[in-house]
Amino acid sequence: MSAFVKIKAVKDSLSASECKLAEFTLDSPAAVRDLSSQELANVVGVSQSSVVKFAQKLGYKGYPAFKLAVIDALNREAPDTQLHGQIALNDSFDTMADKLVASKISVLNETRSLNDRVMVEAAVERLKNARRILICGVGGSALVSKDFAYKLQKLGMAAMAEGDGHVQLAMAATLSKDDVVLAISESGETREVVNVVEEAVRSNATIISLTRYGDTPVSQHATVTLYSVAEQRAARLSSILAKTSQELVIDMLFIALTQSSRSGRKLLEKTNEVVSRFRKG
Repeated sequence: MSAFVKIKAVKDSLSASECKLAEFTLDSPAAVRDLSSQELANVVGVSQSSVVKFAQKLGYKGYPAFKLAVIDALNREAPDTQLHGQIALNDSFDTMADKLVASKISVLNETRSLNDRVMVEAAVERLKNARRILICGVGGSALVSKDFAYKLQKLGMAAMAEGDGHVQLAMAATLSKDDVVLAISESGETREVVNVVEEAVRSNATIISLTRYGDTPVSQHATVTLYSVAEQRAARLSSILAKTSQELVIDMLFIALTQSSRSGRKLLEKTNEVVSRFRKG
């Protein structure tokens, strides 16, 4: 996973000193590769220990490993992947549309980068073997939850998704060790989702989380952690981009499940055929 993607994914959870380091790294990555930890601290105006803690917060053992990751990202990452400006009230239609498309492409690329094959495959295995699947989320995440439940039901899987937090909580209380909860929360801190996850843990169910990158109250209970992203400081776009990111993850899961299940593919073909007959009259 690219160092730049990691930084942007955790940026909202960083301290003031760490934010300075994050912004400097994203704005001047070429400079980082030529600086020692003390030199970087001096340039940014933070302590050397802040530099080390920043590197460790991103999952690196220390500053040398972080610097190597930055160099690798510079060599590998395609240029100009950041959000192409914020949509303004006075933007023309063409400008607005171009910014929105660029924003979505950026978020899709980052979401793909954040979710590696191992974790997606682990999620697929647990979903395939689940007796029941509870998909929980509120607000925009509830819409994504319902969409995924419909997709899984077409594969013959016992998936449930309800928008009401109290109903989700009641369902979680009925789960067992053979069941799976997919908890969707952009922040990873949504109170209703945290409550459902904690109840599901008490019921010994397996938790799969879909949250922002990093440790969150939701993901800390998860056996499998998946990640979604949204561009920071883009108030007019954030809910759109979060949903775009979450939908990519559930679509990857759905297609991987379809690829791995012959019986699921047959049921999907059957449901599509039934709907097609109905439409024809």
